[in-house]
Amino acid sequence: AAVVRVRDTQKALAITTDCTPRYCLADPVSGGKQAVAETWRNLTAVGAQPLAITDNMNFGNPERPEIMGQFVGAIEGISEACTILEVPVVSGNVSLYNETNGEAILPTPAIGAVGLLANYTKSVGLAFPAENTKVYLIGDTYGHLGQSLYLREIAGQEEGAPPPVDLDRERQTGDFIRRQIGSGVITACHDLSDGGLLVAAAEMALASNIGFTITATRGALPNYAWAFGEDQARYLVTTDDDDLIISAEDAGVPIACIGRTGGEVLVWNDETLALHELRAAYEGWFPEFMAG
Repeated sequence: AAVVRVRDTQKALAITTDCTPRYCLADPVSGGKQAVAETWRNLTAVGAQPLAITDNMNFGNPERPEIMGQFVGAIEGISEACTILEVPVVSGNVSLYNETNGEAILPTPAIGAVGLLANYTKSVGLAFPAENTKVYLIGDTYGHLGQSLYLREIAGQEEGAPPPVDLDRERQTGDFIRRQIGSGVITACHDLSDGGLLVAAAEMALASNIGFTITATRGALPNYAWAFGEDQARYLVTTDDDDLIISAEDAGVPIACIGRTGGEVLVWNDETLALHELRAAYEGWFPEFMAG
């Protein structure tokens, strides 16, 4: 989320928008819930208390039953998420008949959300703060790959159900994260969404220009499912305070130390990638695409 200080105060507003249309196409109710939960996590990851959302409902021709079904299902999912997470819908708009040659856009109930930081100096970002800092995974990992970017980009498939959204777990985990950020224990935080754990870790490394070493605590999961599964209600955080584990256990929140920051390479098990190579791929693809 973007963090904007309120002039002449210590307060700040956190602002974000999000939606995952491929989830909504596969399951409109679950996709609607996930869109709200994702914006809620974005606000939480900077330390802000979520206040309210606005929705922007973008769909195809509602005269077609399947499109109206998407629309109704997304509203049901949004309503359920807002009720459990206690964030009201204070405004919104609807854009229908979004089609080209009879082909509808993916159902896109885009969610905008705003949150409040009582003290902007306690906000954290996603950049690793320093070398040799422990990296923790907060939340349950099941390796869900249905509708994931890994499945689409690597396996060339678009199928399966989207990851389930446990709204009670979202709230429990998110409330814990905000408390730890507010107390100064967490020094960097990034919620896990598109691409899963390794993508989030790579984004943190790019933001800080600091590498990492991560060892999978995957149990019986295949490496690729642990690394790229898109399970919800999860965060990557850094801290030098070992009491974070005790606090998480007391709160009933799953936690695992999965590695450390440092160096100029990304290390995952026996695989390595130089940070400069990742940055070149991340920043260079668009100019190359336009030149082509």
